[in-house]
Amino acid sequence: MWESSATKSVINGKLAAQEFPFTVNHVNVDHGVEMSYIDTDPNRTLHGPPVVFMDGNPAYSYLWRNIIPHDNHNRYLDAFFSKMVGSGKVILVLHDFGSLFGLNWARRHPEQVTGIVLMEFLPPMPTWKDTGELSEELHNALIGSPENLRKVTIDDNVFIELFMQDQVIRTLSPAQLDHYRKPFLDPENRESIYEMAKIFPVAGNPAEVYQAVENYNSWLLENEIPKLFFWADPGKIIPLELSKYHSENLKNVKSGPRKALLTGGPPSFDRARDQGMARDGWNFG
Repeated sequence: MWESSATKSVINGKLAAQEFPFTVNHVNVDHGVEMSYIDTDPNRTLHGPPVVFMDGNPAYSYLWRNIIPHDNHNRYLDAFFSKMVGSGKVILVLHDFGSLFGLNWARRHPEQVTGIVLMEFLPPMPTWKDTGELSEELHNALIGSPENLRKVTIDDNVFIELFMQDQVIRTLSPAQLDHYRKPFLDPENRESIYEMAKIFPVAGNPAEVYQAVENYNSWLLENEIPKLFFWADPGKIIPLELSKYHSENLKNVKSGPRKALLTGGPPSFDRARDQGMARDGWNFG
C-alpha cells in the first residue's frame, strides 16, 4: 500500500494516543528464558483466531498500542506459540525484525496461519543498495564500523535516541519517547538490540539468517494465505521498487483505503488508526 506524499501537519493533526493501558505478562519458554507479551482478551471472550503482533528492533509492545543468536530466537518463539496458541490458528501482524521470525514460523506452520499483515518486512537484499533508507543508515552508522557497533548500540543507545525518532514523520511527544525508552534504560537491557543489529540480513550475511529470509520469501510469494501489505514511499526498510514488486506478485494480497497508507516510516507510528481500520475491514478468507 502506497501514498506518494504526507506532511507533518497532517500527521500531527491525527496524533496517536500515547497511553499504554495494558498489562505486560511473562511466560517461561525455555529453561528460565521468559518472553513478555500483552493479552487484550485473556478470558477469550472474542471470536476468531488471535491476532499476534510482532514488532521490530528496538520496538516492543508499545508500538502496537493504537492497533492493538538465530536458532535460539526460533526456539523461544516456537515455545511461545506452543504455550499460548497450541495448535490453534492465528493472524500475524509483522513489522521489521518481527517479520524475520514471524514469517519463518509461518512457513513452518502454514496450517495455523489464517492471515498475514505485512508492514515493511525483511525481504532478501542481495546488496546494501537494495535496502531502504533506514537500512542504509544502519549500514553507515553500525555495520560500516563494526568496531563501533557495541558502543553506539549499547552505550549511545542510537536505536532509541536516533533511529526510532528518525522513522516518524510527526514529532514523538516526550511521553511517547519515554515509553519506548523504558525497556532499555539499563544498558544491559540493550543487548537484545545489539544482537539484532549483528544479524541484519543483507548481501548473504549472516549466511544462516539470510538463507532463512530467502526461504520464507519464496514461500510468501507462492502461498495463498490472505495478506494485507502496507508499504512506504520512501521505504525505510524496503525500497519503493521492491515494495511494488511484492505488492504485484504476492498471491491473495489486498490493500486497504488510500488514507491508510504512509510515507517514510512504519504504519504503526504515523497511521495507526487508519492501518487498524484497514485491518479490521480486511476479509481473512
